[in-house]
Amino acid sequence: MNWHMNPNRFTHLTFDCYGTLIDWETGILAALLPLFQRGGATPEQILQRYVFHEARLEGMAWRPYRQVLTEVSVALAADFQTELTEAEAASLAQSVANWPPFPDTVGALRRLKDRYKLVIVSNIDDDLFVATARLLEVPFDDVITAQQVRSYKPATAHFHEALRRMEARATDVLHVAQSLYHDHEPAKRLGFHTAWVRRPSRLAVTGLAPVSSVQADLEATTLDDLVRLLVLSTT
Repeated sequence: MNWHMNPNRFTHLTFDCYGTLIDWETGILAALLPLFQRGGATPEQILQRYVFHEARLEGMAWRPYRQVLTEVSVALAADFQTELTEAEAASLAQSVANWPPFPDTVGALRRLKDRYKLVIVSNIDDDLFVATARLLEVPFDDVITAQQVRSYKPATAHFHEALRRMEARATDVLHVAQSLYHDHEPAKRLGFHTAWVRRPSRLAVTGLAPVSSVQADLEATTLDDLVRLLVLSTT
């Protein structure tokens, strides 16, 4: 871990959800491998094309994330020359409710909740997050979704809305996320400090995201590391 500032300066922690708190790579592959392995696609190939198509679709006119995931599945079927039924095309979005938290997520959130206000900023639909919230167990002080702001990260709308609702300065907030591209780039543009949680991935370095060269203020491999730094080191 690298750190060079006092954690007592922060009043709020904002979190990306999928990829940071939720092991979406495991969830995505559980849904998509049965569909595309039969055509010879490897897990890495599926994830690489997922990253391409998700970023492409999120850069277009806003549509619900459920629709984005369905369109990603249809595009993958074209990539891998596989025919999907309507139900199969919709199955990735349906699977979101079962994407599991990382093993350290719930315990770390409980510790952090004792000290900070916690806010979700996520590229998700409201109804899809409801099921995820039950798995996370810890109540958040606010949840800001792509559906609410009609925008997808790496655009800055989530972060502007977070500052408005929190009534906080960007310098009072630490944004915690895995994706440099989706989260650290827009957060840093607005003056947030950021913590990069380097979750394990089949796609080395970037995880399920396009490449980015932005520099985070802090790097950690687990949320437990973050707790040790923000909470245990100052108690």
